[in-house]
Amino acid sequence: MKSKLSLFVIILLLFNCGKTKSKDEFSVKKNTSNKAEFSILIHGGAGSIRRDNMSEEKEAEYRQELEEAIRVGYHILKNGGTSLDAVQKTINILEDSPLFNAGKGAVFTHEGFNEHDASIMDGKTLNAGASAGTKTVKNPINLARAVMDKSPHVMLSGSGAETFAEEQGLEIVAPSYFSTEKKLKSLERVKTSEKNKVASFYDADLLDSKFGTVGCAALDKHGNLAAGTSTGGMTNKRWGRIGDSPIIGAGTYANNNTCAVSSTGWGEFFIRGMVAYDISALMEYKGLTLKEASHLVIQKKLPELGGNGGIIAIDKNGNMVMEFNTQGMFRATMKDKGELYIGMFKD
Repeated sequence: MKSKLSLFVIILLLFNCGKTKSKDEFSVKKNTSNKAEFSILIHGGAGSIRRDNMSEEKEAEYRQELEEAIRVGYHILKNGGTSLDAVQKTINILEDSPLFNAGKGAVFTHEGFNEHDASIMDGKTLNAGASAGTKTVKNPINLARAVMDKSPHVMLSGSGAETFAEEQGLEIVAPSYFSTEKKLKSLERVKTSEKNKVASFYDADLLDSKFGTVGCAALDKHGNLAAGTSTGGMTNKRWGRIGDSPIIGAGTYANNNTCAVSSTGWGEFFIRGMVAYDISALMEYKGLTLKEASHLVIQKKLPELGGNGGIIAIDKNGNMVMEFNTQGMFRATMKDKGELYIGMFKD
């Protein structure tokens, strides 16, 4: 009798173990079933972007540029390319457009120059590259990628960065290439406001911040995240000012364990808050979701510091967030099934 009872207990335990294993397997499948094979999202700056201030023609122009850019990265990912390549090539399109404050459309410094900052980061290795204060490199994000891949450093600046760019065979242009009439008029308007004390140095620039920084974040089929950011900085900036865009952890961050982030907004506050890294840290150390972490940082922590702006971010499962506390942000997303979303205004 005793032996029969022991046998019954063993059979029961084996049965329960089998059930538990089956349940665990189901849970894993359930948790990963919604994971995107790949995803990509972009931003073209956050600020005073309002529907009542934009004509239908201009809105269509922005939509066309955003769609063209994100489709470049989408096709790279769809064909098995890396998230780094998708981020870089997508940002190239935005840098070549005069609509955005990066590359061709960069805003002017107080002295009447166009100075560029950019960064890129690999979520798999945590390797990163950045450049600041360049005036002749056609596509600053290409320089950031070269710094990451071809140098022992993370950030290069000014004339040294331009020398490195030439040595790497990157396209160099005359400073006049970046000059656009619209951005020059913006500088004149800000200077007039400053002279008449209508607005402070920073406030005046924020009125023009709709011509903002560009950025991209992506997840590829290999499970790797990447992010990149490129900018012309702040209208009327002086004394070699550098914002958050080339600062790893502030303007750009990527980590396969958490997320990839690109920031846009009032750079001084994004640096103080280390916004991009803070979102990742909240996910890693507090267990917050990407949505929860992004909302906390952009809607609470950043405004408490006195800053405004937004971020785009994607986690290791392909979940995407576009969080901003301004009146609008140029943005677009594409998922593995080809769904395209383009947004500009807060609504």
